Amino acid sequence: MESLANAVLEVADWITLHITVWVLIGTGLYLTIRSRGVQLRLLPEMIRSVGGSRKGAAGGISSFQAFAISLAARVGVGNVFGVAAALLVGGPGAIFWMWIVALVGMATAFFEATLAQLFKVRAADGTFRGGPAFYIARGLKNKAFANVFAIIMVVTCGFIITSVQSNAVAGTLTAAFGTGANQPLQGFGGYTAAQLTVAGLIFVFTSMVIFGGIRAVARVTEWMAPIMALIYIIMVFIICVTNLGQFGTVLGQIFSSAFAPEPAVGGLGGGILAALINGTKRGLFSNEAGQGTAPNAAATATVTHPVRQGLIQSLGVFIDTVVVCTATAFVILIAGADVWGSEGANPSNLTTLAVANELGSWTIVPMVILIFVLAYSSIIAAYVYSDTNMSFMTGGKQWGSWFVRVLSVVSATAGAVLSLDLVWNAVDIAMAINTIVNLVALIFLVKWGTALLRDYEAQRKAGVSEPVFVATDNKYLPASLEGDVWTSSSVEAVEKS
Repeated sequence: MESLANAVLEVADWITLHITVWVLIGTGLYLTIRSRGVQLRLLPEMIRSVGGSRKGAAGGISSFQAFAISLAARVGVGNVFGVAAALLVGGPGAIFWMWIVALVGMATAFFEATLAQLFKVRAADGTFRGGPAFYIARGLKNKAFANVFAIIMVVTCGFIITSVQSNAVAGTLTAAFGTGANQPLQGFGGYTAAQLTVAGLIFVFTSMVIFGGIRAVARVTEWMAPIMALIYIIMVFIICVTNLGQFGTVLGQIFSSAFAPEPAVGGLGGGILAALINGTKRGLFSNEAGQGTAPNAAATATVTHPVRQGLIQSLGVFIDTVVVCTATAFVILIAGADVWGSEGANPSNLTTLAVANELGSWTIVPMVILIFVLAYSSIIAAYVYSDTNMSFMTGGKQWGSWFVRVLSVVSATAGAVLSLDLVWNAVDIAMAINTIVNLVALIFLVKWGTALLRDYEAQRKAGVSEPVFVATDNKYLPASLEGDVWTSSSVEAVEKS
């Protein structure tokens, strides 16, 4: 198993260094230029949009609920486990590259969410479905290419990402409670108490929500993801505030390590290639910008203009990486070599150990609970993405939805007992494939995204507080838009809700 994990790691690193980095950053820069820096110009507008996003669902899923679903997937173990992994292997410089991926990725997230809204379709239950598969099929008129993406997405989200989340929880539980939780149990195939406990809990809780469908997911993630993220942010914020004097040193480590030819900080990995590879991989896993997953959630929202959801999703990337991931990195680096250089320190326990080092050992149990909930919310969000793409392939057939539900529950349960290295290395390859396919589509559809942005900004400039998009005879669109979602009557129904 170890040799297989190493082989998969080599493939993942090669793809990241030679393809993903350049395509991800290059596309982000291209979209930033085409949108005239939308992520900077409209940052205040993004914050304003979130403030009023809980209303106007018209019996469907509100803009805030869709944002919460994607936030549940973004602010998960990637912020706790992923940042620790990036630091241990890539050194402090990996955080710099996570910032770069996030800042250009905000433009990418804006375009993919906006296009997901534009090309969404109405499902039989009254909610909306959309995402890369839909804008590839409807925007590029290429159903075969869209099906390829949908298949990859079902496998990635329904099997690999769900496995990663529960795997991280099992690793954290083992690290937090020591050797007692790490002893193989006789008669249980050599699995540990931690693995079996997490597997059982994941099975019970994911079954309860996932078999309730997308509306149940929206109701749970609407409150759970923001609350858990807020609790974690408060904990790391307290540590940061009480160690303000060390911020200059930490920033110096991040910037110097980002371009250092060799590891610059004892006890951590590093070197420019290691920083670049791991910053990109973990940044992508954490904020998902360009990966093509979050647009599946963005499309479910009921809004009056596609750009509004694009702005909200773009802000999600900023919150995830520039705020939460950075705070995690500060906490770990502030803890010093006594923590991240100690024997037994690994991605599963590093953040927990760093928090406990600053706030006391009493935080270990709350951190384990927090990581469990964050991973759980990410699992059910990944189910939504998988279900959306299965629905695309099957035309909304009920058997397809049930297949995805069973797959998601089984894979999340099994993830707790799989090899840690193999699972994480596999997810890097899966995300790279998703990202490349999605970014190619975004480049070809950029004229649609910029047209929607011009329409939105023209209305805001004219004094309209809540711009409304109607596709019929819209002078900004490069071509006519098929479907009944963005007709004047459909939009009026949303406005009245």
